[in-house]
Amino acid sequence: MIFDFATAGQIHFGTDSLETILAATQSWGSHILLVLGSRVEPAQDLRDQLTQVGKEVTIFQVTQEPNLEIVQAGIDAGRQQACDGVIALGGGSVIDTAKVIAAMQRNHGDLMTYLEVIGEGHPLQQPGVPLIAVPTTAGTGAEVTRNAVLDVPTHRRKVSMRSSYLLPTLAVVDPTWTLSVPPVLTAQTGLDALTQVIEPFVTPLANPLTDGFCREGIQRAARSLRHCVQVGSDLSARTDMALASLCGGLALANAKLGAVHGFAGPLGGFLHAPHGAICGALLPNVTQANVTALRARHPEHPSLQRYEELGVLLTGRNQATPDDAVTWIQRLGNELQVPSLGQLGLKPEDIPAIAEQAGNSSSMKGNPIALTQEELENVLHAAL
Repeated sequence: MIFDFATAGQIHFGTDSLETILAATQSWGSHILLVLGSRVEPAQDLRDQLTQVGKEVTIFQVTQEPNLEIVQAGIDAGRQQACDGVIALGGGSVIDTAKVIAAMQRNHGDLMTYLEVIGEGHPLQQPGVPLIAVPTTAGTGAEVTRNAVLDVPTHRRKVSMRSSYLLPTLAVVDPTWTLSVPPVLTAQTGLDALTQVIEPFVTPLANPLTDGFCREGIQRAARSLRHCVQVGSDLSARTDMALASLCGGLALANAKLGAVHGFAGPLGGFLHAPHGAICGALLPNVTQANVTALRARHPEHPSLQRYEELGVLLTGRNQATPDDAVTWIQRLGNELQVPSLGQLGLKPEDIPAIAEQAGNSSSMKGNPIALTQEELENVLHAAL
């Protein structure tokens, strides 16, 4: 058995995030770029305390999913201020933007030079400036992954920049930052977190380390996602989901994802719908398609045993089957009122092109079985 494992330089989990961030920045220079989402107020204490210890802080806001123009503006802001380090405080879009900004302070050339699929896909040449990633949602696990997803409207695609140099220097996961996340966003990000502990668990590219993270994350999400949506002030449930999200990030960075994320890239750029909503609409249908295809073509495949264990982990019943996993996921989606792909804007005539793009995506390489074009199209029809 041979495998590698990569993650952030250090991970800190706890409710003392401000103290941890301040301590980590002591060795930095004087100028910090603080990358935030649409709300500045939650970061005011952090900004004030950084200023009190002699740091100059420049704020860069990310108010939508990052595209090349937004990210380039952040890169330029960091270079103009000669920033010595970057702090990202926000959801996956904020953290992905900050990863690229930090890396490109010391790497040069056009962003298309480094993008997969539509760009040249060249590797970054050297580490960027230090980066602290502080997630304020429990979903993407971006604080511990080595890729950044960018929207490219001209191509109607979402694609990745991928490098170990994108891994944050420090990931600070504090579940108290997620307490104010509204129910709809809690559901969407939570479904992304759930997907990201399921797909690395059933992929043939899993390894013993990622398996441990996935099992832990699946059980925590199964017991707490619904409750987080219903009672967002419950810190115990929020802690479960913050850990599930972190586990998913650790797993996907070191094992592949699968067809849900294979579809999510082209669909995200085509529909401009929330990533978690797309994952939630696809997850039960992809799970069913994979189980059906495995039974038909590879009944002895180890991933079928993983789907059986998934049923046990989700339902808590030792005799659960892969079909029970599908049913559990379907019921969860119904309870959380996950919109269909049709409600998100997908039309039947769009399906063949989306399925073809998804079939060529990097995430699809981690799916337990190669799905045919017809099977991919059937998944999308089922999710309409």
